[in-house]
Amino acid sequence: MSKQSNEQLLHIATIGKTVGIKGDMKFHIKCDFPEQFKNNSTFLINKKEKITLAEVNNDRGILKIEGVNSVEDAKKYTNVKLFTTYEDTKKNCHLEDGQYFWFDIIGCEVFEDGNLLGKVEEVERIAISDYLNIKTDNTLVESGRANSFLIPYHKPFIISTDVNTKVITVSGAMDILEAS
Repeated sequence: MSKQSNEQLLHIATIGKTVGIKGDMKFHIKCDFPEQFKNNSTFLINKKEKITLAEVNNDRGILKIEGVNSVEDAKKYTNVKLFTTYEDTKKNCHLEDGQYFWFDIIGCEVFEDGNLLGKVEEVERIAISDYLNIKTDNTLVESGRANSFLIPYHKPFIISTDVNTKVITVSGAMDILEAS
């Protein structure tokens, strides 16, 4: 396997505690495409070692790692992070029109009425909605605004997203920032 730099890897899930006696484990998804987690899918752990998922139950949030058949073997993987590459994510995940990968949205500058409000630090999923966590532009912070704020990543707040120019145009976000 070719060496991967840390920047090229995405943390997409964390393995949790063991469940039952046959090596099943909980897992906590940290990405926007749960369909990546399926039987026989392979991921990186410790940023270099590969594991294969023998069985995945997305509804229950449970997985079984190939070759792990006991609680004792499974416990070695508790709190281990699963990683994939940007390339594999783009290959394995289908986007609909108007959908974007979170890693393409992070770093976008956010503008309302031509004014820079800040930059997307991360995307957060709260219940079934995605929110942009925006680090407020320094000029706005210096004038007494909050250091960061959340806006829903859907209409009517989002007017347009251009991941090529890294610009998101919004409406109503200044009101949210003012109230933050």
